[in-house]
Amino acid sequence: MDFPRVSNQNVEALLNREEIVRQTAEQIMKDFGMFGVEITFSGNIDQAYHELHEQLVDQISTLIERNYDLLLSVLYQVDITDREMAKAQAELPHYTHIEVIAHQVIARDLKKVLLRRYFKMKDASNGFNDNELMA
Repeated sequence: MDFPRVSNQNVEALLNREEIVRQTAEQIMKDFGMFGVEITFSGNIDQAYHELHEQLVDQISTLIERNYDLLLSVLYQVDITDREMAKAQAELPHYTHIEVIAHQVIARDLKKVLLRRYFKMKDASNGFNDNELMA
């Protein structure tokens, strides 16, 4: 079984299962909430990426203007590297810098969710099929 590859082009497509979307939104809310920054999720699976992305853009913009050090702390918590940011900026030329940061937050927290699911299933059973990861 292979871990699904998360790229800048397939983040929205991977957010296609309710459980994955919910867990990703919860991870984003947790990461930002640790620093007193509120992110909410309505539960609308079809609009999850856009809803979260829009909120993140707003919050990141505010942090850049008011508390840049706090933004850096949040991004450190989420575990976004400069290399990933540069790659995303090149792959998403239609996004502003702030939109790229928001996208990277979603992509990184999605990776965290998928990684946890992968190892949880791998530990639980050796005989499951690859489609279970995305179920």
